[in-house]
Amino acid sequence: MIKNDLILRTLAGLATERPPVWMMRQAGRYLPEYRRLREKYSFFERVQTPALAAEITLQPVDQLGVDAAILFSDILVVLQAMGLEVQLIENTGPVLPEPVRSEADAKRIFVPDVEDALSYVFDAIRLTKQELNGRIPLIGFAGSPWTLLCYMVDGKGSKTFDLTKSFCYTQPALAHRILQMLTDTTINYLLQQVKAGADVVQLFDSWGGLLGPEDFEVFSLQYMRQIIEALKGESPTILFAKGAWHSLAEMAATGVSCIGVDWCIRPQMAREMAGSPVVLQGNFDPARLLTPKADLKKQVIRMLNAFGPGRHIANLGHGILPNVPVDHAKLFVDTVKNHVYQNSYEKSSL
Repeated sequence: MIKNDLILRTLAGLATERPPVWMMRQAGRYLPEYRRLREKYSFFERVQTPALAAEITLQPVDQLGVDAAILFSDILVVLQAMGLEVQLIENTGPVLPEPVRSEADAKRIFVPDVEDALSYVFDAIRLTKQELNGRIPLIGFAGSPWTLLCYMVDGKGSKTFDLTKSFCYTQPALAHRILQMLTDTTINYLLQQVKAGADVVQLFDSWGGLLGPEDFEVFSLQYMRQIIEALKGESPTILFAKGAWHSLAEMAATGVSCIGVDWCIRPQMAREMAGSPVVLQGNFDPARLLTPKADLKKQVIRMLNAFGPGRHIANLGHGILPNVPVDHAKLFVDTVKNHVYQNSYEKSSL
């Protein structure tokens, strides 16, 4: 029994007294406690040690009072499980020393037994659920097949991922074969997260916005659709495809519980494009958390009013920045928690 089930009721389309609130990357670099652990342990030590991952997951829960915890992990653990080396270099980002760019390269990857290869993730979920003790729900997550392919092919972060796009356009059969492998792995991975205790799962398509509408369908959405379909009846799902606002209607048509949006689209437009039944999540600009507190509070209220009552999970439009003061992050959360919907909504059902 979860004491604060606000986000679960919102995802189920039920009327609530206020929007739930959490922040992407809320367990991470802006917290002094996290930075102390970073000095002692490497990134993947933190990810692959269940006790550390659980501790980091709980840090913002205890300090900020968010309505949901999100597991401390990384989307690239899936690529590690599929046979690739992934290095995470502080202040640089992920590096894959041997990217996949040919048929010969593709022979090095495989669909793994996720229950074995990623057992540390499921152990971290079980431990976190035990520590949460029913206070709030726990969100699990994975990267979208397209986003994972970007790192697999480019071998590092990029503003454009031109190598991956070229790979898809010049070797489409191989690209689609790998995308299907990534999809099959991700389905198994998320189902195991739910089995371990995750209450909600979010799919991060961090680089979906680099694709135009047609390519987004071909190389990203058709694979995310499979994942969402596989999770129906198992867990509520949130789909966040940064910058892919052009396909909000198509994303909503997948039957996903919620769609995350960034700050580059007006809430009213997102509502019109996605349709009224779907829950929206977002879309505060993370950099806005750096503004003076009085202005910050006004901006949060403005966002909440723009989304209107109901069918909204308050969040950032992307991950929290490492230089955000903790008290500013807490003000964001507290402002949302003090926001009350009008009685006309509270008494209605969606």
